[in-house]
Formats: sequence, structure tokens, C-alpha cells
Amino acid sequence: MEPEPVEVGADGIRLGQLLKLVGVVDTGGAARELLDGGDVRVNGKAESRRGRQLRPGDVVTAGGRELRLT
Repeated sequence: MEPEPVEVGADGIRLGQLLKLVGVVDTGGAARELLDGGDVRVNGKAESRRGRQLRPGDVVTAGGRELRLT
């Protein structure tokens, strides 16, 4: 299955903001819980930093969804 495209622009987006933008979580606190649980991967590697800067081309897996930033 192809990852869902998510347009973020050339400047990218922080991981916590992305999770809220696409509806995986509703709040920053919920994002923190998801990250602390080891349930978020960026480019195939577990990620725990809510402030991780993402760029177009990155693939994020969280909440049963796979997202490719464009």
C-alpha cells in the first residue's frame, strides 16, 4: 500500500504538529503519549521527539497510517 501524501511545503513541519494535522491525535499531550509508547516511526526508525523536524520525502508511520510528506 502506498503512503498517504501530506503536503507540508519546503519548510517542513514538526512531528507533533503533523500528528495533529492529520488527525492521528487531538492534542500535544496525546502526541507525547503516542511517542513515549514507541508507536511512531520516521523513515522506518522509532522516534520519540515531538519536535523532530520533518521534511518533504520523509515517511511517518503512526496510528495505523503511513504518511509521505510532500
